[in-house]
This record gives sequence, structure tokens and C-alpha cells, in this order.
Amino acid sequence: SAMLGGCRRALPAALGRALEAAVAAAARRRGGQGDENKEGNSDVFSLCSALQGLFGVPELSCPEGFQEAQDKALQESEQLVQKACSTPPGPETVIIFDQLSDSLCRVADLADFVKVAHPDFAFREAAEEACRNIGTVVEKLNTDVELCQSLRRLLSDEIAMSSLDPETRRVAELFMFDFEISGIHLDEEKRKKAVDLNVRILDLCNEFLIGTHLPNKIDKHVLPEHIRYNFTAEGNYLQVAGLHADCPDDLVREAAYKIFLHSNSQQLRRLEELLVSRNSLAQLVGYDTFAHRALQGTMAKNPETVRQFLERLSEQLSKRTQKDFEMMAKMKMKLNPQNSTLMPWDHPYYSGVLRAERYNIDPGLYSPFFSLGACMEGLNSLFSQLLGISLYAEQTKRGEIWSEDVRKLAVVHETEGLLGYIYCDFFQRPDKPHQDCHFTVRGGRLKENGEYQLPVVVLMLSLPHSAKGAPTLLSPGMMENLFHEMGHAMHSMLGRTRYQHVTGTRCPTDFAEVPSILMEYFANDYRVVNQFARHYKTGQPLPKNMVSRLCESKKVCAAADMQLQVFYAVLDQIYHGKHPLKKSTTEILKETQEKVYGLPYVPNTAWQLRFSHLVGYGAKYYSYLMSRAVASMVWKQCFAQNPFDRAMGERYRREMLAHGGGKEPILMVQGMLQKSPSVEDFVDALVSDLDHDFETFIMDS
Repeated sequence: SAMLGGCRRALPAALGRALEAAVAAAARRRGGQGDENKEGNSDVFSLCSALQGLFGVPELSCPEGFQEAQDKALQESEQLVQKACSTPPGPETVIIFDQLSDSLCRVADLADFVKVAHPDFAFREAAEEACRNIGTVVEKLNTDVELCQSLRRLLSDEIAMSSLDPETRRVAELFMFDFEISGIHLDEEKRKKAVDLNVRILDLCNEFLIGTHLPNKIDKHVLPEHIRYNFTAEGNYLQVAGLHADCPDDLVREAAYKIFLHSNSQQLRRLEELLVSRNSLAQLVGYDTFAHRALQGTMAKNPETVRQFLERLSEQLSKRTQKDFEMMAKMKMKLNPQNSTLMPWDHPYYSGVLRAERYNIDPGLYSPFFSLGACMEGLNSLFSQLLGISLYAEQTKRGEIWSEDVRKLAVVHETEGLLGYIYCDFFQRPDKPHQDCHFTVRGGRLKENGEYQLPVVVLMLSLPHSAKGAPTLLSPGMMENLFHEMGHAMHSMLGRTRYQHVTGTRCPTDFAEVPSILMEYFANDYRVVNQFARHYKTGQPLPKNMVSRLCESKKVCAAADMQLQVFYAVLDQIYHGKHPLKKSTTEILKETQEKVYGLPYVPNTAWQLRFSHLVGYGAKYYSYLMSRAVASMVWKQCFAQNPFDRAMGERYRREMLAHGGGKEPILMVQGMLQKSPSVEDFVDALVSDLDHDFETFIMDS
């Protein structure tokens, strides 16, 4: 216990109950008006200096601290740049570059999270400013000729290079790659242009991202009176803030689709400028297209492989997708005989109706078995058996967390001790984005004094607060998302590389989703679910046939769902392919939708203006599908026989998690599967997942 520190208080078996109790206490404090609560708040606001600071960073006890943290990082980075330029070529060069990367990332990564999730606007604004400033510095460093020369001296020195281990060599090459894609080899004028383009792209990404979420307004008299209540009224206008995909009224879904996706000239200009700027930058630094630049170093390696993968997958799916659309159209005709033509706003709704009708998987039947406490204990038990890892709830200091229902977990290995920290920001609150994601707040690395800098991550979910007297209950989808995000967290904890630049999830995008998607396979396996799914009132286990039905229900219309993902990925590739584009982005959308997806394009809509993944996943949207293919192969070959196989768990850690981005992704996959998968293997893995389980099918028939 001395090794673990004094304030870790929950034993693994009681982890879930500890989380539940802490969250319930936070909810009581939120609702109560007692003196203790008031006094605590006045202390917080009057004595910022007495606080610990976000994530234990002393400067961040108030928003102004971001400026201080940023100045400190920039000062440190200036000294490291000078040191790098004066150090003779050798391993030390790579260490200094990594320290430089770490000093900037420690502020930028933390700010990246705070700018979207902190409840205090002043904190969000200060973090946004820090992100922008550090981003600008990074772009300048990536075109710093003298800094690049110090690395080039190492890379061109055969004797020095032969003395480097493979990980150090790869990190040196990755740093050089950052220089090259930023145009280091160009003359001064073109380098300046590259920096300007990067800064402009950063701004356009932020503007476009904001635009993807903004609601559209419409005069309320345009809509029939009986459906107006579905939308938020604002004077004579109605606000449409989403697609209302689950609404049973066809007319509401149609109206939401046409209004929310209505073209917006300002957002259209942003997208066009973003695509043109990305292409200009790619060509300026020597690539044919932005896709060629973005795919360097990935599992796919180039746009040609991505194109082959998506085309073959589309061919394999086409008959199944057609069948799915026919089933949906029949269901629509049954429920709405006047209009049986299947439209894009029908797909999510009628696939859900078919699932519910065929398998009766009302989430309300499942959620009593999936209390948050039970799910956390399930994860804890799985990690303990597979990897020898336990999660411990840990007390936080005042000011360390940004909302009182955030919980801190210490990740502890049975022999290696403390591996890092996970902050669980699981609950809905005003102004918090409705998205589930994993943020690296601090990357792991071996420090100069021989100690390991522990990784720190945040898992953000949007769980509803529990009803009075009941624990937080998760729907099956929420439970699966929790497992998915925890897969990212374990990658961050176990990708214990020497260098921060390649730690944990800092790896190519088409590999980064493999550990998280693999966790979904565990979440859908009865042997795993049976270890933790208990009714919160009776303690009764979740019956096996309910788990089987849930798994089979996900295969209903799954081909059409996957085809939709292929369409998005193809669209992304075309937008980031050869420029100038042959047609407008909307005409390309129409053509691609009808050719690849199969449901008709709706005039005057521009779905691409809501395609927020174009920002973070530009030319890489295919990654979800390719990662799922790899995860499927790993599951079937390594864990389907026994999901608790410790030897396989250790192999998974050794071959896939331990390297972070310090090894080529395809080599990690080869190490795990003991073979090099082809495009056909990827496609076969995805398509075979769509086949129904015969035993469940017979049982249900």
C-alpha cells in the first residue's frame, strides 16, 4: 500500500459501489442548499490560490493560469530548441526532441480537453486561446531550418543511426516526417506560405466544426401545426437542432432532415476553403493530394489501398444492403401505406423498428442489469484476468476536477505498480458536448531522472443522472460505449513507450481504434457479461438468451449501416483527392450517395456541411472500418475461444498495446495475428461479422 500512496480507498471488488456512492453524494450536494455547500462554493470562488489546480497542475487553479502554463512551456521549448541545435548527433538528439514535444503537449493536450468540457466559460476561453497559441508555435517549429538540421545530421550519420534501437530510430523518422509535411525543404517564402496555410486551416477547422452543430431556424408557419411541438420555439421561429432520427412520425423526421441539412452558404464557403487549403498545403510540400499526405505512415499507407478496400467492401455488401433496404421499405409500407418509398431519414428509424420487432430488445429491459457500478466492476474483473490490472477509486484534491461528479481512477498492475490515472467524466451537464470520447491529458515517457512520467487521460461520456434512490443505469449502447472508451484508456496506460511522441494512442488513426473496437467484442460476449450483469434490485443475472438476442439484433440491417459508413468514407476520400474537384461538394455528395449508398439524394440538402469528422478525420474516415476489421480478426483468432485467456492478454499487450505509435501498425497486427492481412482479409472479416448466429436464430424461430 505504501507503493500505491495513502489515499487510494476502494478495493477493486468494491470499485463500482464506491463510484456509485460518490456520484450519489455529489448529486445530493448539487440538490442541497445546506451551509456546507454554500461555504464550499464561496471558498472556491474567493480563494483561487488555495486550490490544487486542474489535474494537479498548480498554475491551473484559475483561468489566467493557462497563460502562465503556456509561457512556461514556451520558455522551456526555447531552451530545448537551443540545446537540440548544439547537441552532437546521437540518441540524445531524439530525447531532446521528445522533451520539446512533451513540454508543448502537456499544455496543448490539457487545453484541448478543457476548451470543450469545462463548465466555466472563462476556463474554456483561456484553454481555446492556449491551444491556438501553442498550435502556431508548433507550426513554426516544424519549419525551423536550424532545428531540422540538428535532426538531419543524426539521420544522415550512419554510425550514429546504427547505434539507435528500433523505437528511437522510428521516433527520429517521425519527427523528420513532421518537418517534411510542413515544407521544411522549401525556400523561405514557400515555408512561410506553409505556416500561413497551416494556421488558416486550423482556424477554418474550428469555424467549420462550430457550424456543424449550429441549429437551423424556420418560420413556424411553414410546418403543419401538429408537428411543431417537436422543435424548440423561438418567437415566430422553430429551431431544428438535429435529425430527430428516432421519432416515429415520418413527417417530423422528413422536416428535421430537410431543415437541419439545408445548405448554408457561409458553411459551404468554409468547407470549400478548407478543402482547397489542405490540397494547396499538400501540393506545396510535395504530395499529389491531401489524402496522400494524410495516409503516410498509416496501416493503409496510401489512397489506392483505401480505394480498393472501400470498393471491395461495397461490392461484398451490395446484395445484403439491398435486402436490408427492401425489409425497411416493407416495414414502412406496413406502418405508412400512403408513402412506402424509403428515404434517407427512414434508414435509422426503420432499422430500429425491425430490430425491436424481431428481437424485442427494449433498452428498458436491459438497463436494470447494467448499473454503472456493475459495469465498472465488470471492466475491473476483465482487466484483472486478462492483463493483471486493477482500477482503484482515488480521492481528488480541491480544484483538481472541473465538476464534482468526476471520479479519478488509479490504474495499478499486480507487479509493476501504478501505471497512470483515468479521470471519469461520465455525466451529462449543461454545455457539455454530447459525445463519448477519450482525451490524452498527459502522455507517458521515461524522464531524464529514470522515473516514468505517468499517463493521464479523461474518459468523457454523457450518462443521465440516476433517479432518486436508484443507481445510474446504462442502456446496452451506453454499456458498449463505456467498454469502447475504456479500450482507448488501456491503450494509453499500457503503451508505455520511452518517448511521449509515440505514447499510448499517439499512433496512426486506422490503428488507434483497434483496441477500443476490440473491447466492444468483449462487451457483447455472454461469458464476459455474465460476470457482472446483475439486476440492481434482485441480484438476478442477465439471462443468456437476452444477451444472444441483443447481439443478434445488432446484425439486423447491419449491412445497410455499414454501407452508409462506406459512403461517408468514399466521400471523404473524394473531397481530399485530386483538385480542383470536378464538381461542387454538394454535386459530389449527390452522385456518391446515389452510387455508393443507394438511397436518393434530397434536393437543397447538404449533409457534408454537418460532417464534423472532416475536421479530425480528414482523408481518414475509413479508419473506423479498417480498425473494426483488424479488431474482428484479433477477437476471432485470439479471444473468441476464451475471452479471459491471460496468455493471449499478455500477447495482446506485448504485440499491440505496448508500442503505442513506436512501431509500424501493420507490424503490430502481424505480431498479433502471426500473418500479414490483405485487403481481402479485412473485407472478409467485416462481412463475416454480419452473419447470424445459427443457434440463436433457431432458438428465436
